[in-house]
Amino acid sequence: MPPPLHVAFLAGPEGSWRIDAIRAIAGPSLPEAPRLAVAEGPPAPAAGDCAWVLRATTSNMRYTYHAEAAALRARQESLSRPQATRAVLIPIRKTEAWWAMAQDERRAIMEEQSRHIGIGLDYLPAIARRLHHGRELGEPFDFLTWFEFAPEHEAAFDELLARLRATPEWDHVDREVEVRLTREG
Repeated sequence: MPPPLHVAFLAGPEGSWRIDAIRAIAGPSLPEAPRLAVAEGPPAPAAGDCAWVLRATTSNMRYTYHAEAAALRARQESLSRPQATRAVLIPIRKTEAWWAMAQDERRAIMEEQSRHIGIGLDYLPAIARRLHHGRELGEPFDFLTWFEFAPEHEAAFDELLARLRATPEWDHVDREVEVRLTREG
């Protein structure tokens, strides 16, 4: 496994991604901003004149069995593909009840009941994604999920979200924001 990658999502006047929409799904939203910059690697940049900054890090696949990880690696496309000019950043915070459960209990809800990994596999390779962890950094969101896809796959992405949000796992989400983006330049 590669070492953790520190990532900062900076919403403000600059960045290669135009923010098309910010929508609260559960709990409060994030402030409006025109652009999003994604900065990888430490040190995390200062906030400057940003409306908001979300920081997180990549980590090991915590709830994934070996066969699932292999299937994800075999089908997952890389980020920053030229044709993937659409992106969605979804910050999520789970409930305290979620974190009070043992890892095997969370895995049972996430995969055995909700099929989170299985649903995601249905949309690969068209939709690339990377999960970032913020909880251990004291950030306001536990997870920052970054998705990239070509414009013609936006309907499939919407279907992916609808399927995931209809699962028992989403009963344990107390804050979720959806940030829709278009890469320009």
